Amino acid sequence: MSASSLHTLLHRPDVWRANDTAADTCPTVSTGHPALDAELPGGGWPIGDMSEVLTDCCGHGEVSLLLPMLAQASQADGWVAWVAPPWYPNVSALAAAGLCTPRMLVIQAGSAGERVWALRHALNSGACSAVTGWLDRVDTALLRRLQLAVREAALPLVLFRPASDAHMASPAALRLQVSVAAEGEVRVDILKRRGRPANRPVHLGTRPGIPVRRADIQRRRPALALVG
Repeated sequence: MSASSLHTLLHRPDVWRANDTAADTCPTVSTGHPALDAELPGGGWPIGDMSEVLTDCCGHGEVSLLLPMLAQASQADGWVAWVAPPWYPNVSALAAAGLCTPRMLVIQAGSAGERVWALRHALNSGACSAVTGWLDRVDTALLRRLQLAVREAALPLVLFRPASDAHMASPAALRLQVSVAAEGEVRVDILKRRGRPANRPVHLGTRPGIPVRRADIQRRRPALALVG
């Protein structure tokens, strides 16, 4: 094959090269972080597919990763569902970040099975514009149920999972590992995305003051919480 013929073949739109990011036809919504969008197929969080954020830096700004997307989702008619957050969200800080807090729904759930049940019902309700949840000790079968539910719902679904689960298989289309890089900054490693593997981390600034401690939850009844 001549060099010109090979060049023509490699530049056909229906040929994927291993060093390219996937030409993802699935819809996405911007993360609100241009440096991260530039590394993600479609330029943002996948819609109708599952994303995972794996981290052990709870309360150090990892929720900032989601704030621009959740703020946009909260301007729609649906609810923004938070399932089993480790701390009750700081409503004032979220409002300052642009979220319409009356559209927030916090669902408390215990076991992995209860959390998956709540996530599936939030997705299937037709009443939510975005869903996020915190999961640990979850098996692949439960994750596949969530994957089926989010595909039918066609919403962004982001799950927070422990960093120790990074070695476990997952049906998620996107997996990000978040760690503290410096004060006011987190490091995002892209463990899984469609297309070629990522070879460099992304560093993002954080917005402090989103959560409050669990002890504060026990001293007052959360006005936006649905206990299940």
